[in-house]
Amino acid sequence: MTASSSSAPIGFGIFGLGMIAGYHADAIAGVTGARLVGVATRNAEKGRAFAQKHNVPFAGTSMEELVALPGIDVVCITTSSGAHLEPALTAIRAGKHLVVEKPIEITMERTDEILRAADAAGVVVAPIFQSRFGAGALTVKAAIDAGRFGRLVLASAYVKWHRSAQYYTGTRGTMQSDGGGALMVQAIHALDLLQWFAGMPAEVYCQTTRRIYDGIEVEDTASATVRFPVGALGTIEASTALWPGWQRRLEICGEHGSVSLEDDHIARWDFREARPEDQAIRNAKDAAALGSGASKPDAINFVGHQRQLQDLVDALRTGRAPALNGHEGRKAVALVCALYASAAAGAPVKL
Repeated sequence: MTASSSSAPIGFGIFGLGMIAGYHADAIAGVTGARLVGVATRNAEKGRAFAQKHNVPFAGTSMEELVALPGIDVVCITTSSGAHLEPALTAIRAGKHLVVEKPIEITMERTDEILRAADAAGVVVAPIFQSRFGAGALTVKAAIDAGRFGRLVLASAYVKWHRSAQYYTGTRGTMQSDGGGALMVQAIHALDLLQWFAGMPAEVYCQTTRRIYDGIEVEDTASATVRFPVGALGTIEASTALWPGWQRRLEICGEHGSVSLEDDHIARWDFREARPEDQAIRNAKDAAALGSGASKPDAINFVGHQRQLQDLVDALRTGRAPALNGHEGRKAVALVCALYASAAAGAPVKL
């Protein structure tokens, strides 16, 4: 990846103007060296309203219009998960870098098609996994990399959330739109953190069900056991069917220490050998910066998106790789797909 030769701001476009698009617009507004140049959606009236709200100079109705706009360097794709492939390929053919809301796509085949095209064109794919940019998550990752846990024993993720029946309207809850339910749509951020912390599992054994929302095609509840290459074990639990919805929790437990991360708040930080920084970590106040989607999807904050997009802009400016690229973001999709394959087979699946 080459550095940007211009001192002008990196120009962003947004394609697809559902709820999450507003978070992208707000995040771009807060990024140093970036500007939102245009947006596009099939509904022209919706596009004009969005552009007016966010002070965007252009609103179109197709990806072709958007990528032809002067000054567009990066396109954020914020359509439904199963509709990422086609606009992504259009943007790549136009030589634009991509920011893609999670997941990159809903199958490994569609995900890999995007990544192959981007690699061939020499453009960056930055999948949105903003939880990696939280202060709590970065602190846990640093402790793992420093060897403070010793040998990992258990590494688990719990996403026990609430979504109302009204949430599953329109195309939500369909395989074509979402590619899955509680695992693919809600728990994927936790699964990305889990494999970032402990490594990709070597084997998963999963069961899924529609415990409450019988009218949807996807699972509202899932439970799995996992085995990591280092020998550690773990558990994954995910649901949208319960009430009231608790904070996402990851537990990383090793022979020399254990940590519990609730959303981005470090709820437990216990190590056999204390260090001077430990008390400051326990007292950290940045925990609520990213918000929580435990009870409703719009309760998150755009701060995580802003941090990730700032990293991308800085990477494009300097020619370095972004902190999170498409091949790294692929891992979460691979893990979810393995969980679904196990549930379908009723047997463990090796990754």
